[in-house]
Amino acid sequence: MEPLLSLVLSTVGTVASGALSGAGGEMGRRTSERLYGLLSRARTADGGAGSGSGGGEEQPTLPVTEQERTAAALRLVEFARRSPEFARDVAEWAREASWLTPRAVPAVAGGASRPQMLPPATAVFTDREDVIAWITTLLNDADPVPGAPTIATLTGPGGIGKTAVAVQCAYALRERFPDGILFVDLAGASAGTALPPSDVLARFLERLGVPPAMVPGDEARQRDLFRDCTADRRMMVVLDNAYADAQVVPLLPASPGCLVLVTSRHRLGRLVAEHGARPRVLGPLSTADSVLLLRRVAGSERAAAPDAVVQAVAGAAGGVPLALCTTGAGLAVREHLAWERVARQLSERIHGHGQVQGQVQGQVPCQGGDDAMRSGSGDDPDGPFDPVRHAQDASYSELTPECAAFYRAIAGWAWPTVTVMCAAHAAGVQEDRARELLEQLARVHLLEEVGEERYRFHDLARAHARELAVAEDGHGRMSAGVRRVAVAQLRWAAEADFRVMPLRWRLGPAYRALVLPQDRDPADGKRALAELRRERENLAAVIRAADHHGFDDLVWQLCEAMWGLHLLLGFHAQWIDTHLLGVAAARRCAAEFGDRRAVGRMLVQLAFGQMGAGRADDAEETLAEAVVADEACGHHRGRASAVEALGLLRLKRWKYAEAQRCFEEAREILGRIREGDDGWEDLPRATALLEHHIGRARTKQRHFAEALARLNDALVRFRRLPDGGDAYNEGRVYMSLGEVHLDAGDPDLARVCLDKAVEAMETAGAGLQLAVAFESRARCHRLSDRPAEAAEDLRTAAVHYEANGDRVGAERIRTGLAELEA
Repeated sequence: MEPLLSLVLSTVGTVASGALSGAGGEMGRRTSERLYGLLSRARTADGGAGSGSGGGEEQPTLPVTEQERTAAALRLVEFARRSPEFARDVAEWAREASWLTPRAVPAVAGGASRPQMLPPATAVFTDREDVIAWITTLLNDADPVPGAPTIATLTGPGGIGKTAVAVQCAYALRERFPDGILFVDLAGASAGTALPPSDVLARFLERLGVPPAMVPGDEARQRDLFRDCTADRRMMVVLDNAYADAQVVPLLPASPGCLVLVTSRHRLGRLVAEHGARPRVLGPLSTADSVLLLRRVAGSERAAAPDAVVQAVAGAAGGVPLALCTTGAGLAVREHLAWERVARQLSERIHGHGQVQGQVQGQVPCQGGDDAMRSGSGDDPDGPFDPVRHAQDASYSELTPECAAFYRAIAGWAWPTVTVMCAAHAAGVQEDRARELLEQLARVHLLEEVGEERYRFHDLARAHARELAVAEDGHGRMSAGVRRVAVAQLRWAAEADFRVMPLRWRLGPAYRALVLPQDRDPADGKRALAELRRERENLAAVIRAADHHGFDDLVWQLCEAMWGLHLLLGFHAQWIDTHLLGVAAARRCAAEFGDRRAVGRMLVQLAFGQMGAGRADDAEETLAEAVVADEACGHHRGRASAVEALGLLRLKRWKYAEAQRCFEEAREILGRIREGDDGWEDLPRATALLEHHIGRARTKQRHFAEALARLNDALVRFRRLPDGGDAYNEGRVYMSLGEVHLDAGDPDLARVCLDKAVEAMETAGAGLQLAVAFESRARCHRLSDRPAEAAEDLRTAAVHYEANGDRVGAERIRTGLAELEA
C-alpha cells in the first residue's frame, strides 16, 4: 500500500471511530465534520457519483466498516492527485487528525510515566529464594526475540503464596526494569469475578500517561495502544490471580525488554504453547521454613514455646503460607492464647478429639511440607486435609460472637473490596463499629487491608465465611444484607452522579430529594467523578449482586446512577455488561408492578455505551427499542429523550437530514407534556437543547439562515432558564454560531460570537471548553490575517488545556503555534 493511502486510511479509521465514541471531544467532532466536507467536495467534483464512503448514497455517511473506510480513503487520495489545493487540504486535515490518535508516551520522554503499581511486600516473607533465582536465570539466559517478552507463570493451589512470591520477586528485580512496574489483581477466583481485559487495559494506559479521554472504547484498539506504549520499554507486568489464558493474552506487552509474571491456580497452557511462557508450580514450605514463618508472624515478644509444640502448629498448617499467617496472626494479637491451645484446636480439626496429647508431645507429629500437601490440600481444598480451612476455623472460633457474625455478613457477595460503608450495611451496624470490626478481622488475617479503610478477602477466606453464613444465618439473612448494601450504594452513587451532572433529567426515586448547596465549590463535580471512579468495580459488583438476588428495582436504578461515570470516563465493557442487566431488570419490573418508564431509560443508556464501543448499528437498534418502549407506556419525556439520542447518533454518522427530523420529532413529543407530568420542569432546558441540535444539523446541510435562527432561539431559551440561565450551554451555542459564520465564509462575525463564547465559558468555569473557544477564535484571527492575535489566543488555549489535564491538547496547540510563528 502506498504511503499516502496508508496514512489517509489510518486517519479515516481514527476519526470515524472517535466520532462514534466521542473520543477527542470537540476536536474529534471538528475533524469528523471536516472529513465529511472533504468527501462531499470529492463527490461534487466527480459529478455526484458515489457517496465518498462506498455506500452509493446522495451524501457521504460516516464510514464505519473497513470496506467503507477503504473506499473513503481511496476517494480522497484519487481526488488529491488531481487537485493540488485539495491535496493541501487533505494533508492539513490529516495532520490535525493525527492528534486524535492515542499517543504512546516513549519511556525516554521527559514527561514519561514510569508507574510503580506494586502493592506493599510482606515483612514476614520467608523462603522462595529459589523462585527469584529461577526468574533471574530466565532473564539472564533469555535470547531476546523481537516482540516477545519474557513470561513466567507461577501456579499452585489457593493460599500457597503466589501473590506474595510475585510481589517479592518484583521488588527484588525492579532495578532491572527502570521504565516501571504494572500490577493488577485479575480477580480470577471464578469466571464471574474475573476482570475483563478491557478494564485492565484502560487502567494500565492511564498509568502510562494516556489521557482518559484518549483511551479507546474497544478492547482491540486498547490492546494495540498498550503495545505501542510498552514498545522498547524495560518494564515488568505482574498479572496476579488470572482465571484463564484469554484474560492474560491481551495484556502482554510486545517488547523483549519486558518481564511478565503471571500467577494462577490454573495451568495456562496457551501462554506456554503460543507465547513461550515458562511455568513453575509452587509447593508448600518446608517444615523448617514453616516454623520460621510462623514465629515471624506470631512475633518475638510472645513467651517461648517448646519446639515440638511450635512444630506441631506449623505441621498442622501443611506448609501453606496462608494457613501459617492466619494461625500466627491469631497468636500475635491474643497474648493469652497459648501455643498448646492452638495446637490442640488444629489437631482436633484434623484428627478429631482425643489425639492431641501425643501430637503436642511430639509422639504423633502432623507432618508439614510436601507430605501434608499430597494428602489433599493441593488439588482438592475440600479433601481430607485442608490446612487453610483448619487455620481459619481456629481463628474463627476465637472471635467474639459479634465479630463472628460480622465476618459472615460481609461475605454475602464477592465484593472487589470491602469498604466501611459496605461492611456497615451488610452487617447492619454503625460505621464506627464496622471500622473497629474490620480492623479486628485484619489483625487476625481473615481480611487484608488494601487501602485506606478498604479491605479485601482472600477468596479462600471469603468462601469460608460464606459457607459459615449459609449454615448459621441462612440465605434469607444473607440476601437482606446484600439488599442493604445495594440500597446504600445506590443512595451514595445517585448523590455523586447528581454532583457530576446536576442538570440532567433523571427517573429513579433516589434522585428526588437531592439539591446542590448554594455555596458549592466549583471543583465539587470533579471530586464526585473521582469518587465514583474509585468505587467503580464495587458498583458493578453491587449491580450483579442485586440482579442475582432479584432486586430488579435496585438494578436499573444503580445503572442510572452510573451514567455520569460512564459517559465521561468510558469503561465501555463494564457499561454494556451492567446495562444489559439493567434492561432485563427494568423489563421484569414493567411486567409486574414496577416503573414501566425504566425500560426506555435503560435502553437509552445502553445505546450510549454501544456507541462508545463503536457498535453503531447495535446502538440504532437499541434506541429504536427505547422509542417503542416509551411510546407503549405513554412516557413523553422518555420517548423524547430516546428520539433525541437517535438524532445525536445520526448526527455523529453524518446523516444530518435524518438527525434534524429526529430532533424536530423530539420537540413535538415534548410539546405533549402538560404541567404536573413527568418532565414538565425540565421542559425549557430540553427544548433549548433540541433547538441547538437542530441548528447544528442545519449548519451541516449548509442552510445557514435557518441554522442562525435556530441557534439564536436556543440562546434566548438558555438565558431564560431559572437561577440566572445556563452559562455553559450559552457558551456552546455561541461556539456553534461561530461555526456557522466560519462555514459561511465570514470569520469576523464568527469572532464576535466566539468572544461571547469565551465570556460564557469563563463564567461557567468550563476550563476545557474555554480552551476550545480560544482555539476557535485563533482560527478566526488567522483567516482575517491577524497572526499576533491568533498566537496570543493559542498560547492562552494551551494554558487552559494544560491546566485541565489535556496534555495532548496543549502539545497540539504549541505545535501549531510554532508553525504559525515560524
